[in-house]
Amino acid sequence: MFKINEIFYSIQGESTKAGLPCIFIRFTYCNLRCSYCDTEYAFLEGNDYSIADLMAEIKKYNCNLVEVTGGEPLMQEESLSLMKILCDSGYEVLLETSGSLPVNNVDSRVKIIMDVKTPSSKMEKNNFYDNFMYLKPTDELKFVVSSEDDYNCSKKLIADYSLDGKYEILFSPVFGNIEPIKLAEWILKDGLKVRMQLQLHKYIWDPRKRGV
Repeated sequence: MFKINEIFYSIQGESTKAGLPCIFIRFTYCNLRCSYCDTEYAFLEGNDYSIADLMAEIKKYNCNLVEVTGGEPLMQEESLSLMKILCDSGYEVLLETSGSLPVNNVDSRVKIIMDVKTPSSKMEKNNFYDNFMYLKPTDELKFVVSSEDDYNCSKKLIADYSLDGKYEILFSPVFGNIEPIKLAEWILKDGLKVRMQLQLHKYIWDPRKRGV
C-alpha cells in the first residue's frame, strides 16, 4: 500500500518536460522542511492506495507522461516498485526527489529530477552528494535559487563536482522571493551553461491552488 496525497492531471510546470500534459502522483511524507516549501500539505495528509487503485486512477487520463512527486516519494520504498510497473506498462516516468535520499535503486528507465538544496532552504546539510555518481546523463539537477548566495553556492557546487555537461542543469527562482530577471542576469553575466526555468503552473493558475 502507498500513502498518496493527491493524483491529478495538469500541465507540467518544471523540468525539460515543462508545458506538456502530465499525470502527477503526489506521495505523502517528507523528511525535509525547506523554508520555501509550497507543498506542506503533503507532509501528513493522504489516503491509502494499492497498485491496482493507482493504475486505475492513471488510466482515466489519455496521457503517457507520469510524474512521481511529493513530499518525498523515496521515503516510501514501495515507490520504487510503482515506478518499475509504470515503466513496464509503457509510461514515460519522471521522479521529482529532494536529493536527500539515495537514488541508486530507481529504475534506470525513470528520468530523475533531483534537487540540490541551497542555503536559503535551510536544508543544505541534507544533500546526499553521492547521488551525483548514480545519476544518468538523461537525468536533471535542479538548483532552487532564492538569493545571490544561493546562486553563488549553486555555481560553486557545479564547479566542485564537475557537473557541467554531465546532466541537464536547471536553475529555478523561488516564486515570489526573487525576480526572475535577477537570476537571468546572473546566468548571462557568468555565461553558465544551465537552463533557467520558471514554475509555469504558478503563472497559469493561482500559485496557491492545489491539484495543478
